[in-house]
Amino acid sequence: MPAACESVLEDIEDIVSAEDLKPHDRQFVRKNVFPKVRKRNSQKNIQTDDEPPSDSIIPGVQKIWIRTWGCSHNNSDGEYMAGQLAAYGYKITEDSAEADLWLLNSCTVKNPAEDHFRNSIKKAQEGKKKVVLAGCVPQAQPRQEYLKGLSIIGVQQIDRVVEVVEETIKGHSVRLLGQKKDNGKRLGGARLDLPKIRKNPLIEIISINTGCLNACTYCKTKHARGDLASYPIEELVDRAKQSFQEGVCEIWLTSEDTGAYGRDIGTDLPTLLWKLVEVIPEGAMLRLGMTNPPYILEHLEEMAKILNHPRVYAFLHIPVQSASDSVLMDMKREYCVADFKQVVDFLKEKVPGITIATDIICGFPGETDEDFLETMKLVELYRFPSLFINQFYPRPGTPAAKMLQVPAAVKKQRTKDLSQLFHSYNPYDHKVGERQRVLVTEESFDSNYYVAHNPFYEQVLVPKDPLLMGKMVEVNIYEAGKHFMKGQPVSDARVHTASIARPLAKGEVSGLTEEFRRTPQNGTHWKAQPSAEIPVKTRLSSWMALRLPWQQEGDGLKILSVSLALLAVLVMFYYRGMKTE
Repeated sequence: MPAACESVLEDIEDIVSAEDLKPHDRQFVRKNVFPKVRKRNSQKNIQTDDEPPSDSIIPGVQKIWIRTWGCSHNNSDGEYMAGQLAAYGYKITEDSAEADLWLLNSCTVKNPAEDHFRNSIKKAQEGKKKVVLAGCVPQAQPRQEYLKGLSIIGVQQIDRVVEVVEETIKGHSVRLLGQKKDNGKRLGGARLDLPKIRKNPLIEIISINTGCLNACTYCKTKHARGDLASYPIEELVDRAKQSFQEGVCEIWLTSEDTGAYGRDIGTDLPTLLWKLVEVIPEGAMLRLGMTNPPYILEHLEEMAKILNHPRVYAFLHIPVQSASDSVLMDMKREYCVADFKQVVDFLKEKVPGITIATDIICGFPGETDEDFLETMKLVELYRFPSLFINQFYPRPGTPAAKMLQVPAAVKKQRTKDLSQLFHSYNPYDHKVGERQRVLVTEESFDSNYYVAHNPFYEQVLVPKDPLLMGKMVEVNIYEAGKHFMKGQPVSDARVHTASIARPLAKGEVSGLTEEFRRTPQNGTHWKAQPSAEIPVKTRLSSWMALRLPWQQEGDGLKILSVSLALLAVLVMFYYRGMKTE
């Protein structure tokens, strides 16, 4: 590795969260948010006279609309936040107009994503909606002008989203941006066993680690997610088991760099994958997320064996970003083009038919015509079936933003040229006539088909027959497009139900443990059910009355001790008053 890797990059989460209480400290104080009420100078933020006073508002009965931008890691965070809010009693709605509060979960990778985020904030304020901000944008730059006066929940604080939403609904501005540590060691984030509402009840997204080991000069996500912090293998395996018990038949492993998993806790990605494979039921599948070339190089032999496993998709997302070594050096990508080719060539040889997806940035600062030509040649050589083409956008605060920029017209033209090359070939034409085994998990965007994937995670559209959803079926491929194939189920083939349990209903809260189900709420018991159906009488209106079950860690004695101490203080003041009289 280059010497640059050995330098210590200060974690921006430490900078923006120095005043936050750490999880260990919070166990010894009352679990309430004490809001710092800010004076609102902007007319749009002033509470109008027709709004009720904050102490008359009953939290836990409002409707919340959640919008998430970005990667599957962000989507997983959004699912966790939705689950906790629904479990508390809030109704998660898909209608933004009827919502009382908008929870906007942002992505900081590219300028357009942040522009959409900023515009949504403006729209919410114009519609007099309460707003809570989440994701990488406010975590990385919480002091931006357009974020002033708004509540923020940090990427490692999503287990406290109910607190932030409650205080925001009361009219307060709350910001939780701290990072989670255990004895000074940074943790992967919030617990994996939190309640969640899966966008697709058949698919579980599991974040295996957060952050990364790199310091890419164009990357803003590093400022938000920080350095690598991995979840223990046993916690990840337990989460997978729980998901299968809730009817999930496909698991996506995600992170900023799955290949770096475990380097901070003395293990590695292949060790985790072999443990997960042991608990995957027949017919269910595992999809591995993005991995950068440097870390997968060390495990090629083991990775090839794992990707050949019948319950693991033969699919890997390996971003190359550029085929020019000089550009890669300016990006501080810590590998050369030869390393990328070695990974791809080895896996193509050892895992026949494997799908390799990659990313390319067009117009990075300093990229010459010759550099771009090398990238075009690489795409022509491998003809990637899945290629994510990104025009370079300088992100504020990154080293690349200070470099000499490629003219906008040149960036646009290179993006167009590469897109034309990508669309000049059809990767699936030769598969027409094949008989394939596919797992059906989704509905197409146009709602005309169900979406399935074959063992190489290639998209296959099948007839919209409800009996096929969640099933492993065999199909005959009769048509191929640029991004998909179409298959007709084989009538005499065996249909295998991939789920070992009935999948949860859409909108149903998952991850409600027996501890949570048994927690008495005003004489009743909560049950796992769609958030819209949770009875009002089971909802709680004050954090003074409750620490949510997923936040309780044997605090009963501590609460009792604090109560007795308060009682002693009251008795002391009482007797002192008696003596004065």
